[in-house]
Amino acid sequence: MQTIIPTKEEAQKLLYEHVTDEYQRLHALMVGTALEGYARLFGEDEHLWFITGYLHDLDFQKHPTTHPGESMKWFKEWQYPDGLIHAVHAHALGYNGYIQEPETKLASALIACDEICGIFYAYRKLNPIPYVEMKSSSILKRIKDKNFAPGIKREDIEYGCQKLGVTMEEHVNNLGKFLGVIK
Repeated sequence: MQTIIPTKEEAQKLLYEHVTDEYQRLHALMVGTALEGYARLFGEDEHLWFITGYLHDLDFQKHPTTHPGESMKWFKEWQYPDGLIHAVHAHALGYNGYIQEPETKLASALIACDEICGIFYAYRKLNPIPYVEMKSSSILKRIKDKNFAPGIKREDIEYGCQKLGVTMEEHVNNLGKFLGVIK
């Protein structure tokens, strides 16, 4: 069966149809951009990785108690690549009863990038500077401070980094560069 990867324009239309919350839309862009950066770093398919990150929470707003179940059904129906579906499934490890371990770099990168984008966002709310100008030491300090953005699952970031084969410091440095294109 031939698979389909939507264009960025098609993906944006889907996102805006299913996600009305401005923060969740920005989160989608941040995670997509982070994954695109990792794809470039690893010599992988930048478009596939961006779309995976961009659409990873497509059903979250309307179906939080079954997330990402609806998305996975839609992605299969729309004939999206198995790698995208696996990564979205694996990023929910331990959430709503999902137990799919990451088996690919894409899935590991999604886990590593998902929660940390929330740290970068929260830090920027306190210090409105471009992502690329954020000091990695400041972000690392915020990651260690459990009172800063307490809803962020730091253990997910650490697990994703471990599976991806990068240290937390490397990960923070990479994200600072990757997210630098977002204004």
